Amino acid sequence: MAANEHDVSTTQRPTLLIVEDDAGLIRQLRWGFDAYEVITAGSREEAITALRRYEPAVVLQDLGLPPDPAGTAEGMATLQEIISLRPQTKIIVMTGNGEKDSALHAIASGAWDFYSKPLDLDVLKLLVDRAFRIAALEAENARLQEARGAQPIAGIIANSEIMLGVCRKLEKIAPAEVSVLLLGESGTGKEVLARAVHDLSARRKKKFVAINCAAIPDQLLEAELFGYERGAFTGAVKTTPGKVEIADGGTLFLDEIGDMPPPLQAKMLRFLQERVIERVGGRAEIAVDVRVVAATHQNLETLITEGRFRQDLYYRLAEVSLKVPALRERSSCIPLLGRFFLQKYGSLSKPARRGFVPEATASMLAYPWPGNVRELENRIKTACVMADGPLLSLEDLSLPAADEQPTLFNLRDVRQRAERAAIRQVMTLSQGNVSRASELLGVSRPTLYDLIEKYGLNLDSEASAP
Repeated sequence: MAANEHDVSTTQRPTLLIVEDDAGLIRQLRWGFDAYEVITAGSREEAITALRRYEPAVVLQDLGLPPDPAGTAEGMATLQEIISLRPQTKIIVMTGNGEKDSALHAIASGAWDFYSKPLDLDVLKLLVDRAFRIAALEAENARLQEARGAQPIAGIIANSEIMLGVCRKLEKIAPAEVSVLLLGESGTGKEVLARAVHDLSARRKKKFVAINCAAIPDQLLEAELFGYERGAFTGAVKTTPGKVEIADGGTLFLDEIGDMPPPLQAKMLRFLQERVIERVGGRAEIAVDVRVVAATHQNLETLITEGRFRQDLYYRLAEVSLKVPALRERSSCIPLLGRFFLQKYGSLSKPARRGFVPEATASMLAYPWPGNVRELENRIKTACVMADGPLLSLEDLSLPAADEQPTLFNLRDVRQRAERAAIRQVMTLSQGNVSRASELLGVSRPTLYDLIEKYGLNLDSEASAP
C-alpha cells in the first residue's frame, strides 16, 4: 500500500504515520485516529519516503512487514532507519500477543513505546496522544533552547545557579577594561569563558589570541609571546611578531599562567605596567594595546608563598578574579551538556545517537568527573563513535553504575543489585504501569509490589526517571 499523496501542509492537524500492511487494520486505525492527519505506508521503502516528505512527530509501526510479515527483521530494520534519519520521532511499535522479547528489543533499539495486539483503540489512542504531547513539549523546549539556549552567554552551556552566577559576573566584567584571572580545575571551560569576556567587550571585532604557557618549553615561550628579530637565534630567518603583538587591539588569553617561568614573569610584568614590548634580539620598544585574560588550575597564592610566582604580577593579572566551579559542583548542568555534546557528535556513526538510557543519565550525575567538561565531551564523543544503538549506555560511556560499590559482599548482594536495577529499568519502560511491568519481569503483581517495598523504590520517581 503506497503512502498517501495528500499534502498535509494545508492542515494544522498533527501528522501520524502508520506503517502497516494489513488493509483491514489500517481502516480501523484511520477511523480511530480521525483527529490526526493519517499517512499510511505498507513497506519500509514507503515508510521512509513518507517520513522524508511529511516529517511526522509520531509513527505507529507494525514489526511484521513484507517481505517478512511473519518475522520482525524487516520491522526492526525500518525502526532503526527511521531513528537514524529522524531521531526525535516517537515510534510506537505494534507486536503480536506474547512477543515481549521483540517489544523489548524494539525499545532497546530506540522505539518510544510498544503496544501488544489484539487492537484496543482506546488504549492505543492514549499511547499515541501521549507521544504527540511529549513530542510537542520536546519541540518547544528545543525552540526555546535555540532562541536563548541553555546558553546564558554565547558558547556557555549552563543552568545551575552557581554557573549562572559566574555568567552574571562575567557580563559585568567583560565591558570594563580590567585584567581578568580565571581560577579553576583543568577542563572546566576557562578558555570558553575567556572568549566570552572578549566577545562581550568593545574589543570583540579585534583578535582573540590564546597561548598555553604550560605547553611551550621555557626557552621558546618568550619568543612566542613577544616575537623575535631576524638572526636573534639559530633558525630565526625572518622577523616574527609574537602573540602579544598579534593581539594588538584585542584580547590575549594566557592559559596556565602559573607555569610561566620566573624570568619571563618579570618581562610580562613590565609589559602590563608600561604596555610596551621588545622582541627577542631587538631594541625598539613596540607599544601594544591589549587586554589580558589569564587562567590557571594552580593556587597562585601558594606559589607566591613558595617564591615561584611574583606577587606584583599576580596583582596586575587579578584586577578581577573569577572562580570557575568544577563540573561536580554544578551537576545540574551535566544532562544539559550531555545533550549538547550528543547533538554535536551524535551523527558521527549510524544509526545516529539520540539519547541516553536512564542508567547512563543517573551515572553521569553520580560520577565525579575529575576531568570536568573536557572529560564529559570526550566520553560522549567516543561513545557516539563506538556504540551499537541509538541510546548510549553505561558501557558505551565507560561509567560505573550510579549505585555501584567498590566491592561486592556476597552472591545475595549481587542478586539484590540486579533485581533493583531490573525493576528500575522496567518501571521506566512501562511508565509506572505495575501490571505491564510485572508481565515484562515474569512475576505476579503482588510479587512486584513486595520487591518494590523490599528495595525502598518509589513508584513515581522510577517511572519518571530520565
